[in-house]
Amino acid sequence: MNIAAYLQIIKGTWAQYMMYRLNFVMWRVRMVMQLLITYFLWLAIFGQQEQFFGYTQSMILTYVLLTSIMRTVVLGTTTMEIGDLINQGNLSNYLVKPVHFFNYYAARDIADKALNLFFAAFEFAILFIILRPPIFVQTDPLYLGLSAVSVLLGAVLYFYFSMILGFLGFWTPDVWGPRFISFVVMEFFAGSLFPLDILPRALFVLSQALPFSYFIYFPIKVYMGQLSLPVVIQGTSIGVLWVAGLWYLAMLLWRRGLKAYTAEGK
Repeated sequence: MNIAAYLQIIKGTWAQYMMYRLNFVMWRVRMVMQLLITYFLWLAIFGQQEQFFGYTQSMILTYVLLTSIMRTVVLGTTTMEIGDLINQGNLSNYLVKPVHFFNYYAARDIADKALNLFFAAFEFAILFIILRPPIFVQTDPLYLGLSAVSVLLGAVLYFYFSMILGFLGFWTPDVWGPRFISFVVMEFFAGSLFPLDILPRALFVLSQALPFSYFIYFPIKVYMGQLSLPVVIQGTSIGVLWVAGLWYLAMLLWRRGLKAYTAEGK
């Protein structure tokens, strides 16, 4: 593995973001506004209540604030451009690079996540100083370690999920339609707006049968210590199986897609 090559990819990705500073700034503004809307909505829902759906105000506000970090670490990705690369015939430029296509985008994703995480941490600190929310802080080293593992699991899982959606470009020019629909479904079942366990039982069971809960809900629940150790181990094991399954599907679509790829485009 040529580490220097991947470092250059990371630096190049950062340079690309700095070329379009306004786009990046507006993206961060959007993330902050979405966080504030969700935060004040839950603050209003609680009112004078001490508990709601089995959550204290401290726990639900912790969940809401952590979703902004989780969105950055897990859902931040550059793979959304893959479908357009294929449709426009620009994929050929990447096939001749001295790094595997998957590894190339993994490096770009690391750059994307690192840059966004830096700004997300800064924004979180400012909001914490202004709002002074009563949040829960996990101090158990075991659960902190398990949280880190679950976040990494969610990031890898979303990486392959997003690549699979991009590979649809090998067979159809309409790549944004399926991605938009999947994003709406994913946002709901990932728990990005509220904890999934407040859903009716049938919907909650359905959410646990999908990979989306590992993007946001599962890592935050692990951090907050609301899952027992056996449940965390079981959930992590299932998540690993999801990663293996999506990796296999992504590789299968990649190989078959290359056979159908004609390098046509602009």
